[in-house]
Amino acid sequence: MADAKRWVSVSAPYVRPQAGEPDAWAQEAAQHGQAGTQLLREVAEIEPPAHIAAALGIQPGETVIVRRRTMLLDGQPVELTDSYYPADIARGTRLAEPRKVPGGAVRLLTELGHTPGHADEDVSAREPTDRERQMLHLPAGEWVLVLFRVLKSDAGRPIEASMMTMLARGRHLRYALSL
Repeated sequence: MADAKRWVSVSAPYVRPQAGEPDAWAQEAAQHGQAGTQLLREVAEIEPPAHIAAALGIQPGETVIVRRRTMLLDGQPVELTDSYYPADIARGTRLAEPRKVPGGAVRLLTELGHTPGHADEDVSAREPTDRERQMLHLPAGEWVLVLFRVLKSDAGRPIEASMMTMLARGRHLRYALSL
């Protein structure tokens, strides 16, 4: 496992339905002897940015449900996560409500008949925006990792697009996905 200065993240628990509480983030943090929680900042129905629309196959004028969260580790912000869902899937479900989704979004998507079948992820590093720097309490010169994930159902339909902006310091991402 990772030492205190190096955090190894594995994506698989985040793209598979969880049996219940705690969620994948809380479980991952607990494996490091820490408390992983999240703050739900916003849930809204919006017209998505172009790259999200393209990833989800959303046509101009169609909307998505966005869930914006701050991931906390021992009460400190470590990641900003924006997850987008096609409105025709999420509208009228807990995904569209400003409260926690028991068992996580992937579990709810599965219950709604959209079983995850494939995940594509793209990772990059960049300087944070001023807002990201402020929200993540980053000093000048510190960079962030950006993980963009598109989750598709076993039928091939994009069901979730997530943009995760996280602290880069001490982070290592490892991939081993089989859904």
